[in-house]
Amino acid sequence: MRRNLIGFAGTAIAAVMVPALANAAEGGTGFYLLGSKGPAAAVTPPPGVYFQNDLYFFTGDVGAGAQLPTGGKLAVGVDGSAIIELPTVIWVLPEDIAGGRLGLTASLPIGWKKTSADLTVAGPLGGSGGASVRDEVFTVGDPVVGGFLGWQSGNFHWQVGTMINVPIGDYQKGEISNIAFNHWGADVFAGATWLDPETGLDLSGVLGVTFNAENPATDYRTGNEFHFEWAAVKHVTPQFDAGLIGYYYDQLSGDSGDGANRPFKGRAASIGATIGWNFKVGETPVSARLKYFHEFSVRNRAEGDAVFLTISMPLSITK
Repeated sequence: MRRNLIGFAGTAIAAVMVPALANAAEGGTGFYLLGSKGPAAAVTPPPGVYFQNDLYFFTGDVGAGAQLPTGGKLAVGVDGSAIIELPTVIWVLPEDIAGGRLGLTASLPIGWKKTSADLTVAGPLGGSGGASVRDEVFTVGDPVVGGFLGWQSGNFHWQVGTMINVPIGDYQKGEISNIAFNHWGADVFAGATWLDPETGLDLSGVLGVTFNAENPATDYRTGNEFHFEWAAVKHVTPQFDAGLIGYYYDQLSGDSGDGANRPFKGRAASIGATIGWNFKVGETPVSARLKYFHEFSVRNRAEGDAVFLTISMPLSITK
């Protein structure tokens, strides 16, 4: 049971390298995806190469009369939906580094996003506003790369790491729907997990801060962002688990730059539930997880609901 719990849970950490759709900041979004961490968030799997695919659904709105800066404009009364595919590869090196194991990660978002606004207002840099507008796109976002260092002592696991948003995705200035962010960004994080293979209890928490560079197309710089995610899960059997999950988000500094006409600062919280199922395809162990989040206490960002459907598996294990 110990080997199954730790082995399957470890593959779930590949989600650390996925970009966001529903934070505060420019366009109501940030590249760090809230909810991407969860059960076994700080468990480092054995040396090898792993693959994970997250299918991410989001729908939400900012409410009538509320404004969001997007595409160099101010959009009023925004609502939107998205379906994003987030394939991720993680490579855990066999070498011992500072008593732990080093992992390298890469992710590339591909998907669909639809946004509508009751009104768009010309931003501080000029440009045209207008009446109600709808924008729909299917495209490729910015790749995200990074790494982490993980340790273990008995049932206690902990990690530190970083990820970098590389602004080479398909970004369209002036459009209110974009998956790419068109600016450099870095997220630093630290996490801990208590995973007891005897009782099946998993308690995980991850906190981090996201730093954003300026978007050169809009002269807009999103402020620094704090996030905390948690999970409390019970492994009923080596194959099945269920529990509660949630996150808290708070923008530490206001947005700035010539394209910002006021310092937007966002805040949000959520609570949700998750179930996980471990199985085999031939001799390959596969981990599947479903996560649902409902947001509340939201300010200066879209408030809505998010669902993750995650499939992860090892591609090769280093003996």
